[in-house]
Amino acid sequence: MKIACAGSVGRDHLMTFPGKFTDSLVASSLEKVSLSFLVDGLDIRRGGTAANIAFGIGALGLNPYLIAAVGTDWGDYDAWLTRHGVDTSHVKVSKSLLTASFIVTTDQDLNQIASFFPGAMSEAREIEIAPIIEKSGKFDLLIISPDDPSAMMSHSQSARELGIAFAADPSQQLARMNGEEIKTLITGANYLFLNEYELALTIQKTGWSDEEIFNQVKVRIVTLGSDGARIEEHGKAPITVGVPKEKSKVDPTGVGDCFRSGFVSGLAWGFGHERCAQIGSMLATFCIETTGTQEYRFTKEEFLNRFGQAYGQVASDEVGQKLAPRLIS
Repeated sequence: MKIACAGSVGRDHLMTFPGKFTDSLVASSLEKVSLSFLVDGLDIRRGGTAANIAFGIGALGLNPYLIAAVGTDWGDYDAWLTRHGVDTSHVKVSKSLLTASFIVTTDQDLNQIASFFPGAMSEAREIEIAPIIEKSGKFDLLIISPDDPSAMMSHSQSARELGIAFAADPSQQLARMNGEEIKTLITGANYLFLNEYELALTIQKTGWSDEEIFNQVKVRIVTLGSDGARIEEHGKAPITVGVPKEKSKVDPTGVGDCFRSGFVSGLAWGFGHERCAQIGSMLATFCIETTGTQEYRFTKEEFLNRFGQAYGQVASDEVGQKLAPRLIS
């Protein structure tokens, strides 16, 4: 199965605040918020939604394509992804701009306040899918993750015109996109990934009901945080998949991206949606136990042991026949 991940590549600036954001919010003065949080730590890591998803797919042993616009500082990141199974031959490198930056502060309850500066990502609107297909062949699945909004809509339209199955993952860009843009992105998607809040925001911005949104796509996956994920497919009862027990909750950044990596890898291996969500949940658990979105490590034995504890030996045996993780170094 040939998988392409379109979306952002960035540098993550991860900060930790030892208190709770909510302790500094005054309900009667929210329209005049002016806050500064003194943080305890700062880590600068590789990130970006498409890069995170592609890295996770590569970590499980597959070879996804990355479609993104990056900056003049791309060299070391390119080498890192290539070393871990990601095909970066279709990445657009800006001649003047730096790679995008994501700045996020996480409090002790794992709530987050974040900002994103697009940098070279603004050039993603210049990327065309058709010429990429001519060079590499038709993709079996195109994941359209947060990116320059124009690029996201263009990729979605190209997928429909070229008959490419696609997964819409609007995520953080829902705050930037208007209702018509969101409609353009998700209409006709084979898969739609949202969390509960993003679903509510999509309903609000598009004016579509929950049912109308579901009717635009074939399968909808709604992530539920610590309660797992719900998979909804037409003509079938919804499936809810729980999450494995984590050793610790260190950093939630990139957890949703890892879930998507595992879910799509399960599709590539030919599994049903329940097993796909289980694989995604296991990978997401490894992610939340580490600081950074591409810093998790596991052996095949460790993955399958924890997977079996969470979902049973039969599930572990099935995944074990496909899983061939790369050594991450």
